[in-house]
Amino acid sequence: MISPPSQRIWQGLKENEMPISNNRVPLSGSERVPMSGARAVGAADPTETMSVTVVVRRRAGEPNLQADRLPGERSYVPREEFAATRGAHPDDLAAVASFAHSHDLTVVESHPARRSIVLSGTVSAFSAAFGVELTCYEHAEGTYRGRTGSVHVPAELEPIIEGVFGLDDRPAAQPHFRHATATPAAKATFTPPQLAQLYNFPTEGTGQGQTIAIIELGGGYRTGDLKTYFKELSIPLPRVSAVSVDGGQNKPTVANSDDGEVMLDIEVAGAVAPGANIVVYFAPNTDQGFLDAITTAVHDTANKPSVISISWGSAEPNWTSQALTAFDQAFADAGHLGVTVCAAAGDNGSADSVKDGAPHVDFPASSPHVLGCGGTALQSNGRKITSEVVWNEGGGATGGGVSTVFPLPAWQSAAGISEAGRGVPDVAGDADPATGYLVRVDGQEFPIGGTSAVAPLWAGLIALINQQLGNSAGFLNPLLYSQPEEGSFHDITDGDNDVTGLGLYSAGPGWDPCTGWGSPDGVQLLVALTGKGK
Repeated sequence: MISPPSQRIWQGLKENEMPISNNRVPLSGSERVPMSGARAVGAADPTETMSVTVVVRRRAGEPNLQADRLPGERSYVPREEFAATRGAHPDDLAAVASFAHSHDLTVVESHPARRSIVLSGTVSAFSAAFGVELTCYEHAEGTYRGRTGSVHVPAELEPIIEGVFGLDDRPAAQPHFRHATATPAAKATFTPPQLAQLYNFPTEGTGQGQTIAIIELGGGYRTGDLKTYFKELSIPLPRVSAVSVDGGQNKPTVANSDDGEVMLDIEVAGAVAPGANIVVYFAPNTDQGFLDAITTAVHDTANKPSVISISWGSAEPNWTSQALTAFDQAFADAGHLGVTVCAAAGDNGSADSVKDGAPHVDFPASSPHVLGCGGTALQSNGRKITSEVVWNEGGGATGGGVSTVFPLPAWQSAAGISEAGRGVPDVAGDADPATGYLVRVDGQEFPIGGTSAVAPLWAGLIALINQQLGNSAGFLNPLLYSQPEEGSFHDITDGDNDVTGLGLYSAGPGWDPCTGWGSPDGVQLLVALTGKGK
């Protein structure tokens, strides 16, 4: 259904169409190549109906993110006012809608705050509108509709349009969780409350009044499993609801391993902050679905998330420049709204599964507006941590390193990063499947690890901290590099995340490109964010 603002724009256009020329130019950053190993099998069906999300520029001006202020000193933009200050200009939305109408495309939705217009039409119409040739490809992960080269737009729209998503529907990301491998030397696993205790999470609250958004690109959850799991932990069942984005649905299925991701995220966040509302945004695993899920959560005026947990990602080279920019801008918008975004740093070490002999970091964890969450291997005796090192089990290891896309942020300049890019991760937590999280998935209980578990763990901690602060922590990264007192983190100094012979990277005192600042001491971090420890 078209929203009221969109309907007004559309009705106005029918009366006075804006002229759009046929002079086309490539859209910067939209270049695509086939997936590695993909084989073209023929042209896409020209009659197939599809949808595309067009992202337009934001209004002029760049309000301060208040990065140097403690949470209690910050004031955030209300979601209801965001469109008028940081959203798309109505004229830009109208220009894109006019272009769509001239090519037999329908404006399905228009979102000034999200700066996006969703269009619907046939493969043939979209191919003509954006000057692309859409082809069907076979790949090890299945079939997908793809394109090569650039998207083309009218010259007068090139300054307005920042990204076009959905023409290519290849898988965008992978879930970052791993099952434990049973061995004679298997170590003890933990329930999320046990880890919260070991990491000294605040116990005065439950996250009440907070909403944790969880982004999922597949799988689903069963309420019966959640009831059983939380009953066994003697924890009240959190309120969990699902939001459909671009047709994504809560679809649990025993054969679908993505269920493990969904259940892990909900159960970890819910066990740590059982008083928080948990809203799961389900979307297709495409760059369009992923982006739309994020912007839907960020600008959700009904549920109003204060924390977003993302356990899906892929190496930076696998993304188009337009996607990297659009996602990062969405995360910056989250900061203006007081939303903290936590993302898993990946499970494939310093190469992040890219076989080019170079190090790579995982996105979206590499966005400078995201709290990148790395992994450790933890052991304990009772309520005391006895050992915590970088998670590296040979086949899997925490992601981490230095971005080749995003420059070194000013707030990270004192972290000792020898290269010119944004360092990843910022923080860490237990991720080793052998010392992983006991969860319930599709009627069975078993341990799961990976940095997927660390993102919801930190999301739950932020929800607890927000409740105690009485305000959202929001864009947290700059404060972690400047404000926290000594003792806010368990410094991880042993281990590395090299699984492919690159010789990179190793842990060391202070921040390092394996575990960031380390795993949290929740109470001490809360004290630091209040400023009372200074």
